[in-house]
Amino acid sequence: MVYIGIDIAKENHYASFADSNGEVIQEAFLVKNSINGFNYIMNKLEEHNINIDDCLVGMESTGHYGENLIQFLYSKSFKIGIINPIQTDALRNSNIRKTKTDKIDTYLIIQSLMLKHYTPFVAKDIKILELRSLCRHRDDVLKYRTKLKVRLVAFVDQLFPELNLVFNSIHLKSCYTLLSAYSSPKEIASTRVDAIANLLSKASKGHFSLEKAQTLKELAKKSIGVNNSSLSIQIKHSLKQIELLDSQIKEIDLKIQEIMDELNSVILTIPGISYTLGAIILSEIGNIDKFASSTKLLAFEGLDPCVKQSGNFNATVIKMSKRGSKLLRYAIIRASGLIIWNSETFNTYYNRKLAQGKSHNNAVCHVAHKLTRVIFHMLKENIDFKEQLEN
Repeated sequence: MVYIGIDIAKENHYASFADSNGEVIQEAFLVKNSINGFNYIMNKLEEHNINIDDCLVGMESTGHYGENLIQFLYSKSFKIGIINPIQTDALRNSNIRKTKTDKIDTYLIIQSLMLKHYTPFVAKDIKILELRSLCRHRDDVLKYRTKLKVRLVAFVDQLFPELNLVFNSIHLKSCYTLLSAYSSPKEIASTRVDAIANLLSKASKGHFSLEKAQTLKELAKKSIGVNNSSLSIQIKHSLKQIELLDSQIKEIDLKIQEIMDELNSVILTIPGISYTLGAIILSEIGNIDKFASSTKLLAFEGLDPCVKQSGNFNATVIKMSKRGSKLLRYAIIRASGLIIWNSETFNTYYNRKLAQGKSHNNAVCHVAHKLTRVIFHMLKENIDFKEQLEN
């Protein structure tokens, strides 16, 4: 077996080769993050007459920087092992001189491979990487849309504050349609009532009547809103941006559903978990084999408790650590809030916690812990969710 250790960085990687005895075959060399750099690794293997089938490539899980190289190596049929950086840190700290350089790190990665401290990269992981990228992009788009909606409310509050008396929410399709056509109270006041009524009726599928249009026009005539044409422009632009983001989210959701159908994961058999929530949970966890226990998975989610103890002092109120993947933590908590109404098992467990004096949020956190253990078991064993009532 030939071990290949690759230290990943943004632009320049480093790689070295060693045999099964730990003898260095190829000293650490620079690998550019480009096709020429990737092919340079292949050339080095040819120089030493090394067959791909005899190789095991190791690299740390360091975000997206190594994904291009991973896909290249996987397409060439290399066996790949993904290493937790904690493993290489432990090896580094065990040395008397705790030196850290990119070249030295390649040898530490090789040591981790020899000690079998890695998770094999499999075909499904390619789809998981794609899914993770989509889910994180979706989260970014959602956050940007939320900011735009907050700004839109601020603009309307300045220009036409009385609009809130007609619509329960600014973020209704009928309200958006109205603001797109008439973005200021002055325009609404100068428009015929029947034109406003027809516009609202069509947008709301008949929900808004002529009486609402008349009320809206009267409020527009007496509005205390500032007379500022720039606000009208900002409202129209915000609405167009929100509309664009809505269409992008729909496109992302369709692609997520397509990938999830391909993966056919058992995660979707959990009651209350949709394609989106399932995709976030599945992609953020990644390969379940990298977690030795459900406790390790809880820590990765940041749902494990912070222990505060000093001398004779022990904290009576213990909060979750909130380390690890923020997006995964959100998805698990969100799924926990849904599963209590969709699963008899979890509903019983939730009500038991309430009966013990726990608050709703505290009980949901307990549900999140139980759900994490269930997900860990399901993914490890690749089995569907089953209701299991406890005494």
